[in-house]
Amino acid sequence: MTLVNTSSSAVSHRFLKEPAKSSVTRGSTPEVRATVEKVIADIRERGDAAVREYSLKFDNHDPDSFLLSPDQLQEIIGRVPEQTITDIKFVQEQVRTMAQKQLESLADFEIETLPGVFLGQKNVPVQAAGAYIPGGKYPLLASAHMTIITAKVAGVERVAACTPLIQGEVPDATVAAMFLAGADEIYLLGGIQAVAALAIGTESIKPVNMLAGPGNAFVAEAKRQLFGEVGIDLFAGPTEVLIVADEDADPFIVAVDLLSQAEHGPDSPAVLITTSEELGEKVIQHIEAILVDMPTRDYAEPAWRDWGAIHVVESLDDAYVLADEYAYEHVQILTRDPREALESMHNYGALFLGEGTCVSYGDKVIGTNHVLPTRGAARYTGGLWVGKYLRTVTYQEVTNTESSAFLGELCGRASRVERFEGHARSGDARAAKYRGEALAWSDHTFEG
Repeated sequence: MTLVNTSSSAVSHRFLKEPAKSSVTRGSTPEVRATVEKVIADIRERGDAAVREYSLKFDNHDPDSFLLSPDQLQEIIGRVPEQTITDIKFVQEQVRTMAQKQLESLADFEIETLPGVFLGQKNVPVQAAGAYIPGGKYPLLASAHMTIITAKVAGVERVAACTPLIQGEVPDATVAAMFLAGADEIYLLGGIQAVAALAIGTESIKPVNMLAGPGNAFVAEAKRQLFGEVGIDLFAGPTEVLIVADEDADPFIVAVDLLSQAEHGPDSPAVLITTSEELGEKVIQHIEAILVDMPTRDYAEPAWRDWGAIHVVESLDDAYVLADEYAYEHVQILTRDPREALESMHNYGALFLGEGTCVSYGDKVIGTNHVLPTRGAARYTGGLWVGKYLRTVTYQEVTNTESSAFLGELCGRASRVERFEGHARSGDARAAKYRGEALAWSDHTFEG
């Protein structure tokens, strides 16, 4: 994906700070695809034995059982500081409240369109969902809130959750978050082998209907290859942040917020679009000063160097148009009237309005879901929400014979236009039966 196609942009702008790199791979590399394909095929064939082999190979983890027992869970949770547990519970309540409100917005209904013709809609949860909570450099316990609680509020009966060891150690707080969120099964298992085991099923892990949660390039590619066999939330890529700022914005706040997302990884782009060149210059100065002793500089510095950008535009209208071209997952509005963006912008995963709000709130504590579309996917999809775990299904019932006869005649005509004779005859048969008429194409006689 090109960062943004500046040559064909709909607005006039110029770079104050240009990224050192201009594009990233839209999908996985051939090496990642091949590795994932091999592991998935092996797990299909050998089940638990293959899962255990890859866990040992990739994570040096070979326990008696990947499933944590109730005693193990209580021991792990007991190691978590009381304040951390209190904070987890508070944040999870925010996520649960938002998910519950989303659920309430999805109404079942039934209508009568003709006498005795009833059409209805029901929102039915998937029966089993898999939640992947990544490890890697950071223990992303917030992902447990987002994937597990949202599924449970939707009514998913069984949520099986996986997370890997982090540098050989059990991520106690992450496991506590998974348990408190309501996971029915918690596995200390990561990577391709975790995603594949959940999707395919093994001797010890029952398969799920849907997979959700972020992960590294291998996890993302595994979800891509398994999509269709199971549902997925979305295809995740590197974290993205874009800030729209005018001359009233605080350049220090802008700099801090850009780096807050750049620290996710060396390929995480951070972009500023501003109407003020002076603000942009100050932001660059603050970023250079902050990076000197930033603990996560090893990720944030190359991310800013390679993918960071600052655009100067003539107006906020131009800024919103350019921001829509990026279609980033996180878009932060630091302007005099931030709510203007609600009307002016279209392509984003989540909007963060005003100085009092930051992307980090959405990532960690505020209650909206942080599993969001990346790499331009915000042009056609939103992020993870209650509706992702629901299947909107329909039902039909015709109890009035006159209505069925009318629809039967209509079905016959409509189907023959499309040359579907079998469909037409289903309609003919009902029209003939309910009106006591003969069928033109059969000797069958309906008894009155």
